[in-house]
Amino acid sequence: MSVIIPLPRERFGLAPTVLAKTDAFSVTGWRTGLGIEMLAVETPRGRVEMLPYMGQMLWDAVFDGVRLTMDSAFCEPRPAQVIVETYGCLAYHSGLLRNGCPGPQDDHPLHGEMACATMDTAYLEIGEDGQGAFVRLGGHVDYIRGFGPHYRAMPSITLREGTLIEMAMTVENRSALPMDLMYMCHVNFAFVQGGRIHQAAPFTPERTRVRREVPAHVQPTQAYTDFIERLAKTPQDSAVLDHPEQWHPEQVLYIENPRADAQGESHALLERPQGDGFVMSWRPDQLDHLARWILAGEDASVAAFALPSTCEPEGYTAEKAKGNLRSLGAGETARFATRFGYVTAAQTAALARKISEMTESENV
Repeated sequence: MSVIIPLPRERFGLAPTVLAKTDAFSVTGWRTGLGIEMLAVETPRGRVEMLPYMGQMLWDAVFDGVRLTMDSAFCEPRPAQVIVETYGCLAYHSGLLRNGCPGPQDDHPLHGEMACATMDTAYLEIGEDGQGAFVRLGGHVDYIRGFGPHYRAMPSITLREGTLIEMAMTVENRSALPMDLMYMCHVNFAFVQGGRIHQAAPFTPERTRVRREVPAHVQPTQAYTDFIERLAKTPQDSAVLDHPEQWHPEQVLYIENPRADAQGESHALLERPQGDGFVMSWRPDQLDHLARWILAGEDASVAAFALPSTCEPEGYTAEKAKGNLRSLGAGETARFATRFGYVTAAQTAALARKISEMTESENV
């Protein structure tokens, strides 16, 4: 059972206002001085900030005193049409017609039109289900072009009483023609010096493949090129983030065919030196590609150690040539869901063992 609370834009004023309060959650809304509507959900263990009308972006999250979000030059969200104009968030929906870094033959924005899409509606849903109490941000945006694509995107972010976040996207093709579909759940965790990455696939050149293409926004150095060649031969060297200078400029790797558990989920983990960590879970039958983006720069640092997607992030033309585009038929609907967040030291140790056993089971 749940209750829906509409969130029209006029409900967001400059002064923070409590929009809903339960035993488990407190939800506050306001509009920033730059005109961005924001929601904050506070729980006994943390605080999560979201942008209900800008692509339903997840701006920031702190659990048990640990900030999950990348470091950047953006101290607050800024009005934006494309993601690079406000690149400081924890997570956003990348896609949907186009995704990734545009190549020389592409004309689409970095990571597509959905990341900063102006939502048509937003709402809160508060209730209880088989997993307990929850609060959910939802809404929709209709993308429609004369003589072109027409779809409805329905993103959502669900919080429960723990330290995990559920982020989902439903997209319905409302056109009479098929539409191309490219989607990535782009979660930008903080760079953790000395952090160890656990993945449900071996760190071998065949299963952990370094990106050799250099995107237009990267200025390669000899050290950068040498590191690419080193990772191509020994990707195990990417498992521990112990030399931040090696990750500037950015490096991207692709993890091939990660294993799933008995429930159909795969998991990746970034273990912090303190013993706790960050986790990402998804279903490979929904999102059958996995990328990794690591950067430790002066103005931005990020450990996006698990980016589940329907394709690689090399832009429309390149992904089409690889056969990585999906097609959504007229009237059809696609659904994607991920779960990510913070895990305690005990949870981290248990999940690390599980991931190791998932990987070792390939050899049984």
